[in-house]
Amino acid sequence: MKSIVSALLWTVGLVFFMVIFCIVVLGMLLFSTKTIYPAIRVLARMQLLIMGVKLRTFGLEHVDQKHSYIFMGNHESLFDIFAIPAAFPTYWVGVEAAYHFSLPLFGYLTRKWGNIPIQRKNINQALAALKQAKQVIQSGTSIIILPEGHRTLTGEIGTFKKGPFHLAKEAKADILPFALIGLYEFNNKNSWHLHPRPVSVVFGQPIPYETFKDLAIDTLKEHVRNEILQLKRSYH
Repeated sequence: MKSIVSALLWTVGLVFFMVIFCIVVLGMLLFSTKTIYPAIRVLARMQLLIMGVKLRTFGLEHVDQKHSYIFMGNHESLFDIFAIPAAFPTYWVGVEAAYHFSLPLFGYLTRKWGNIPIQRKNINQALAALKQAKQVIQSGTSIIILPEGHRTLTGEIGTFKKGPFHLAKEAKADILPFALIGLYEFNNKNSWHLHPRPVSVVFGQPIPYETFKDLAIDTLKEHVRNEILQLKRSYH
């Protein structure tokens, strides 16, 4: 029965995704991503709902929509890509692997969105990404980073990479932690099955740059990881 329900949800979800994908592509060709972001939020929430996910958000009072942050959160599922725009009230850009930008169509949309490419093994390119990210923050646009760098295989929050924290220090940006809760149980990297359920996105309190500017990178990344863990435990 589980397989039948999952197959049905995947089929309906993929058909709906193709429709909204065409709508989003057309919108991004005609308008700026920032202009159509409110519509993207609605479509992302609809995509989740049609596949059995009721999205709940908590802690939005901590997000000053006139302020730019580096948002950092855990990476639970393929469906994070829908939960994040559905939950985040303002336009943002992401940091992602440089090879994504060379993929047909997806690469164009990634650039059009404004995302920042990074090659961890290329020092010069990584420095260029830091410079670009700093400019984005200073222009008033927030950045979202998932510091684990990959989806969890166990449901637990993994080790964080150091790069995002170097970026936060370089950009002198406040960090705002958030937790994705329930998406791993809905669908994860170990299975194709879908388990309809409510999921939550929880925003924590901002961590001002002035409070961490003198911290060692390892200390800072563990502090942020612990904040996200606490959010996840509090609302699970």
